[in-house]
Parts: sequence; C-alpha cells; structure tokens
Amino acid sequence: MISAEDLAFDTKHVWHPYTALAKPLPVYGVESAQGCLLQLADGRTLIDGMASWWACIHGYNHPRLNGAITDQLSKMAHVMFGGITHQPAIDLAKLLVKITPDQLETVFFSDSGSIAIEVALKMALHYWKGDRNQFVTVRGGYHGDTYHAMSVCDPVNGMHSLFASSLPKYLFADRPKTTFDASWDEADFESLRSLVMEQPGNIAGIVMEPIVQGAGGMYFYHPTYLKRVRELCDEVGCLLILDEIATGFGRSGKLFAMEYGEVVPDVLCLGKALTGGYMTLGATMTTRAVADGVGLLMHGPTFMANPLACRVALESVTMVMEMDWSADVRRIEAELRRGLGEARGVESVADVRVLGAIGVVEMKTPVDVAVVQQALVDRGVWVRPFGKLVYVMPPFCISDGQLEQLTGAIVEVCKLY
Repeated sequence: MISAEDLAFDTKHVWHPYTALAKPLPVYGVESAQGCLLQLADGRTLIDGMASWWACIHGYNHPRLNGAITDQLSKMAHVMFGGITHQPAIDLAKLLVKITPDQLETVFFSDSGSIAIEVALKMALHYWKGDRNQFVTVRGGYHGDTYHAMSVCDPVNGMHSLFASSLPKYLFADRPKTTFDASWDEADFESLRSLVMEQPGNIAGIVMEPIVQGAGGMYFYHPTYLKRVRELCDEVGCLLILDEIATGFGRSGKLFAMEYGEVVPDVLCLGKALTGGYMTLGATMTTRAVADGVGLLMHGPTFMANPLACRVALESVTMVMEMDWSADVRRIEAELRRGLGEARGVESVADVRVLGAIGVVEMKTPVDVAVVQQALVDRGVWVRPFGKLVYVMPPFCISDGQLEQLTGAIVEVCKLY
C-alpha cells in the first residue's frame, strides 16, 4: 500500500508530467483500477474521466486484455525485431492494414505515438532524399514531446516554446477557424494554401491532427478543411501525414477521424488506444508508394514491435471491431452534451464543445490545476485540466450514471471557480 512516506518521497524525487520538482503539482496514489474506477490509497474511489490520456478505451483490468498479455508473457516478453519476426506483430499488422483504407499497406512499429511522429517525419525526409525538406502544419496542433515532434507543435501557445531556438524551423498556418458544426468558409483555407504556394517545390509534407486538435487546445475544426489539405497535397505533390494518435479507434465518433473528411493520408500515425492503454506502442502506416520511395529507413527502436505490446494491441483492436463501439460513443456524446451543456451561461465559462467521446469546457481564464483537480477529486472524479480547459475523454465502458456524476462535478466546480 502506498504510504504517506512513499508519497512524500515521490514528491521530492520523482518527476511527473508537466510539473516542476521545485514546486510540484499534488499527486494521488492509486492502488488499483477496475473498469472506469480508480481506487486511491486513502480508500476513495474516483470515476476516471481521462481514460489515462485517451488510451484505456476498454477500461482498466479487462479480462480479455489481461488474458492476452498473460498468454503472451508465458511465451516471450520481448525479442529484437532486427532479423526476427513474431506472430503478434504479423497479426497486428494484418489487422491494421485491414481496418484502415486500402492504400495504407505498410506498418512500422515503434515505442509510442510521439515516436510514430518522429518516424513519419523521418520517412518523409527519406522519401524526398534532400529535394524537399520543409514541413507545414497549423497553429494549435500537438504531436508529442520528443524532439522532432516538438517542431511541428504550436511554437507559441504550445508547451515547447523554451526549445524554439534549437528546433527545426517549419511553417505554421493559422489555425482553422471554421468549427466542426459551422458553415464552411472557403476563406478559412487561404492561410495554409498561401503558405504552401510560397515554396511548393520544397514542401516535404503537411502534418495534421484530423478534425480534433488535442493537447493544443481540444478544438474541433470543419471536415472540409481536411479535404482541402488533401487536395493541396495532391496539387503540389507533397505527402499528407495524419496524426490519429489521440483520435484513432473510435474516440471522435468515427473509427478514424479522417473519415469525417473522407480523405486518405500518405502516412498515418497511431498510438494511445492502440493497446487499450496496457502498453506503450506506436505505429506509422504508409502507402506502398511512400514505402518504396523511402527505401532503407535508418530507424530501429530497441523495443520495436514488442511482443507483449503487439499481442495486447491485437486483442484491443479486435475488441473494438467486435463491439458496437459507435453506439457507446454516441451514448457518451449525448450524455456529455446534456451534462456539460449545463455549464453554458456560467460566468467563468467561455465555451462548451463535444465531439464523440470528447467533452470540453473552456474557461475564460487559465485554471489553477491543483485547486480544480482537488475540487474534482473531492467530488469523486478524476479529470486533469490544463490551461483554460477542463476536458474529459472517458473509457467507452463508462455507465450513464458515472457520466452524470462526472459531468455534474465539472459543472459544479466551474460554477465555483
């Protein structure tokens, strides 16, 4: 059991995400997890509204996922992927090729979603072999915290401004202004188009989160914008790299968010929910033309295609394809719209938006994470705010009653803020 002494040691010696050891944010010790519930060391139980940062779509301690990883563990936990292959990697690749658009034929497994982005950028540079070396993206995007991935995250309002002077300098268009449900405005695309047409022969690729900008602001843009990006890539002959790390496997209301725009990328990046939140794993998928153009790719993570990760990912994705995930997501979406909608009109709230199993309350001013999180924990829910955003993306197995408690707690805290 996690003791008070253990928590004190953690506070003094253990780094946690997006906090400083000199003045760390509070942490809560978790003893176990089941379904959508986190059992704290102090005896309290919290409804998890975060699915461990989008990943645990089936909830915690799922018997099928437990069984898959236990079965694989009895055979081998890991083996190098250089010159060796194994059934979990083969079967997972087969399934990913089957459920994604026909044009996406090849799979490169890596350590995480962020590394999947690194691999995608490296692939694009390999593909052009020095003839093109510039990437274009939009402000408000987020693609991970590793080094090259940071270079295509928002350089001003993102989390990586301290590294701006040492990162590659890529091109950033204005964030799409037309929201998901609004009437499309063709002028919205002019910023990106103008930027690309300044040097069309030097653009290696356009990098986008389809429809949903995640950690860059939890913003949902219009599907036509994504269509225009695909058309522009075709016009100038550059690659379209789509980051479905957060949105893949049903989170947005489509199996993949790119389906809203009816587009197929040249390179697709997957992660997070790929393993159902059990293991870290990323996948970078490409068309055959990209794979042939890249040729020899000098990249080989030590734990590439880890058998445990591949086996539990195979089970997780299989479960997604077998379940009526779309009904679950529609149910969650309806409850989020109803529950979080109560925050509209609250003086401190700037906006409320929902898409699929993603709910966002945007405050008018940045929240005090420690204060708001404590208030939510006191109400029996786990939500991790950032910036001005109090947002949720719960496991798909969350019940209506749990959703009601989750949204009710958020609205109540927003009224107090």
